[in-house]
Amino acid sequence: MRFIFLFTGLALVFGIGWLVSSDRKNIKFKKMGIMFALQLVISFLCLNTTGGIQVLSSISSFFSWLMEQAAGGINFVFGGLVIQKGASVFFLNVLMPIVFISALVGILNYIKVLPFIIKWTGWALNKVARMGELESYFAISTAILGQPEVFLTVKDEIPKLNAKRLYTICASAMSAVSAAVLAAYMELVPGKFVVTAVFLNILSALIVSCIVNPYDVGPEDEITRDELTGEAAKEPFFQVLGNYILQGFKLAVTVAAMLIGFVALVTFLNSTFTAVLHISFTQILGYIFSPIAFLMGVPVSDITEVGSLMATKLLTNEFVAMGDLHQLASQLTPKGNAIISSYLVSFANFSVVGIITGSIKSISEKQSVSVAKFSMKLLLGATLASILTGTIVGLYF
Repeated sequence: MRFIFLFTGLALVFGIGWLVSSDRKNIKFKKMGIMFALQLVISFLCLNTTGGIQVLSSISSFFSWLMEQAAGGINFVFGGLVIQKGASVFFLNVLMPIVFISALVGILNYIKVLPFIIKWTGWALNKVARMGELESYFAISTAILGQPEVFLTVKDEIPKLNAKRLYTICASAMSAVSAAVLAAYMELVPGKFVVTAVFLNILSALIVSCIVNPYDVGPEDEITRDELTGEAAKEPFFQVLGNYILQGFKLAVTVAAMLIGFVALVTFLNSTFTAVLHISFTQILGYIFSPIAFLMGVPVSDITEVGSLMATKLLTNEFVAMGDLHQLASQLTPKGNAIISSYLVSFANFSVVGIITGSIKSISEKQSVSVAKFSMKLLLGATLASILTGTIVGLYF
């Protein structure tokens, strides 16, 4: 039965991707097959082997430890405002640690640890998938650095890209999440699903691009690894550290503002719909998205709740949906929990389309016009990538 739902989930992704494909005759089946096989290997090792489970547990424990270290700075600044154990203040306990994690990312970037990992992991991915040096490098970069910062790592190349290559890197940016927010996610959903989804999403975005946006990278279009990782002017250490800390704080405040607005809006809509139609807005969304959840392998008893969470993420953001899931988790089956937890780990929502368009515009006005033209296809592709990731994770539950 699990394999039947793996097939239906894949058929859903491929069918929708085929309908909106820019070149149906040249869909890259071989590249897709290689990357899908790699996803099966990764997910099997992560979720179905003792060693993989222990590694994921260690990673989750490490991020939990980082959250504890972040509490030192939070306690110093906010003092008695920090709620005692057993209660929670979302902004302090979940969002504020992003500042500390961002500082660590800055340090690792400054001492060339992250550039080394990105460079050679991207090289290995390109050797396996043959997606192109730029696409492979960027897919790994965005899973570590996040956006909009990740676009700055390829700012010299963006003006030179054709629309198809530009689509692929933007889809990767929407399908991945930054290392700075992983600890925050792990406060809301199980860490093993967060880490597994990060790995799978890198490949899911590229697989969907092979359907929606197929192309070949010729020798004349190829960008060498040395060009992508060339030395940049090095700023003083404490200036870099300060910049990353401020970026982390701005991110935390931005997420908090969006949560206040979106959660209040959803609450308003739920109250209004319940008063007028005797059914909440989120329940209506749940029924609309429930067929998709069913085809992904979500048990029938969970499809309405999971469908509602899928819609909430698309219309608001992943933090809002994860907050709702945190409250609902005990009511869902283990399989339903696994699929929706993995699905939510990405930036695929309407607001991020604007962020990406703005990021590209700051680098190239001309290219931002191209992004604006395919923005809805970009959101659809990133959502399909999340569906693919959730479907694969569901295979093991």
